[in-house]
Amino acid sequence: MASQAKPDIRHSAPVHGARHVAIIMDGNGRWAKKRFLPRIAGHRAGVEAVRRVARAALDLQLECLTLYAFSSENWKRPAAEVADLMGLLRHFIQSDLDEFDANGIRLRIIGNYKALDPSLVDLIEAAVARTAGNSGPVVAIALNYGAQDEMVRAVQSLASRVSAGDMTAAQIGIDDIDANLDTATLPPLDLLIRTSGEQRLSNFMLWQAAYAELYFTDILWPDFDGRALAEALDAFRMRDRRFGGL
Repeated sequence: MASQAKPDIRHSAPVHGARHVAIIMDGNGRWAKKRFLPRIAGHRAGVEAVRRVARAALDLQLECLTLYAFSSENWKRPAAEVADLMGLLRHFIQSDLDEFDANGIRLRIIGNYKALDPSLVDLIEAAVARTAGNSGPVVAIALNYGAQDEMVRAVQSLASRVSAGDMTAAQIGIDDIDANLDTATLPPLDLLIRTSGEQRLSNFMLWQAAYAELYFTDILWPDFDGRALAEALDAFRMRDRRFGGL
């Protein structure tokens, strides 16, 4: 079968005004518990929600969608649950990469993902490389990610430059820190959504969220969909963003 040319997607400015939306996908376990199902059933339903929301992000003309899939603190969960999550991640990449690629989506990873199983790291890096030349929106997956760890790594990188004499400590500014974060190539964060009714950031994008709008919803992640994302973007459009000014 002859390969089809990948679409060259050029977005005009979306009416909601948001370029980059990040989501803390919370509530899989509670979704399963309400239905008297094992937690893995909630995680599987959460993967379906990822598919729906990624497709909706394309329709809603987002430039970047970042999803908090596995935090650096999630290793504290039972080993069987961690194994299930890694298995779902592996299956998601294998089963959905063709659709991502066909829609021009660029897959990015933030976090210390190289600490994962080497075979999974190889799979992730192959997927990122395959979609790197696409021209559509970015879907960034946060894997083994913690904002405090991210900032420590950024500071260590800058400290190495100071030690090497490439710059002085006094020369370090906001742009230098930005450039050393995992999100350096992503647009500034506009909107951070958390599902399930919890109202905390849970060590997610702490630096990037400095002037992002926050949106909390009681919807459990497996029930979140394109309509819920559109409602969050409608709420964002009504916000008065002053960035510290009047």
